[in-house]
Amino acid sequence: MTQPLVVPAYADRSLADVVPAISEAFRVTRHGPAGLILPDASSYVVLLIDGLGERLLQRYAHVAPFLSSLSGEPGTAGVPSTTATSLTSLGTGLAPGQHGLVGYTARVPGTNHLLNHLTWDQEIDPEQWQPHRTAFAALADAGVSVVNVNKRYFDGSGLTVAAHRGAAFVGADLVGERIAAVVEAAAQGPSLIYTYEGDLDYTGHRHGVASPEWLQQLAAIDSSCEQLREALPSSARLLIVADHGMVDSPVDSRIDVDQESQLRDGVSLFGGEARFRHLYCRPGALEDVLATWRERLADRATVLSRDEAIGRGWFGPVDAAVAPRLGDVMVACHDDLTIVSSKDFPLEQLMVGFHGSLTADEMEIPILLA
Repeated sequence: MTQPLVVPAYADRSLADVVPAISEAFRVTRHGPAGLILPDASSYVVLLIDGLGERLLQRYAHVAPFLSSLSGEPGTAGVPSTTATSLTSLGTGLAPGQHGLVGYTARVPGTNHLLNHLTWDQEIDPEQWQPHRTAFAALADAGVSVVNVNKRYFDGSGLTVAAHRGAAFVGADLVGERIAAVVEAAAQGPSLIYTYEGDLDYTGHRHGVASPEWLQQLAAIDSSCEQLREALPSSARLLIVADHGMVDSPVDSRIDVDQESQLRDGVSLFGGEARFRHLYCRPGALEDVLATWRERLADRATVLSRDEAIGRGWFGPVDAAVAPRLGDVMVACHDDLTIVSSKDFPLEQLMVGFHGSLTADEMEIPILLA
């Protein structure tokens, strides 16, 4: 049975609301999101675990006893439920329709070129692509010490500049380095320290969720989270969140557009990712593309025009500069379906776990306070 899609909880309890809620806890702002109220603290450490959806944490609670012991109602990712979009929502406090990183890949308006928001493109200035002041910068301007503790190769990347500028960067490649750097930064108050754990997502993509490798990785992360909490001063709060969940897609649940030529008809550029596709249409082809994809996928995906998706609130308010980055047609997969292209996205053929769509497994994220 197909699960209903989850509407993102923008301005209430979404990933974009985490830093505004911390800002209110620091008394920097007076009105934070109604659905996420945090206690006062001298410091907040925000640890984002890439790929740990709320449903996965519930399902495998026995593997993560520390995380499962923490309190907190779940929130939602934005749309699409993918890392670049979510990390930018966290750092900016904005919905995707405002910050403009609207997927793993999206069209550069006026071109037939896709920007990969993880690897970036040197010709695209991240401060122009995402021109809004970040929530990190707003806190720093208010006198809060804001630090990004992350792997060294993220320093100065396009995504880091777009999503997290305004935070001082501290390089830490190993878990021990990360914990030590976070504890040192948390000694200053008031302070917000953001740090990131990416190995669970990598393991899920490669081996699948609930694989022995994924379960062992979850157990290791659970232990490191407990270690971090024990090392932090009692006056600091640890807030653990995720950017999305994940679902496994077996080979027989995949549709390769390069093996079904009608799915390429009228499409000039094939973007997004396997669970959430942006289709950029040739002039005059929109209605035909909608009809073809709806007929082929039936109830296996929700296929909407750009205007329909915006009308459903998938991206929150949409800036005029962001709208043409969105697909003319968007395909949000249900259940375990993936839409792949052996030509354009060959690495997806090697994956087991995926994310990006609006199912509960992908959209619901933990927001845990320790």
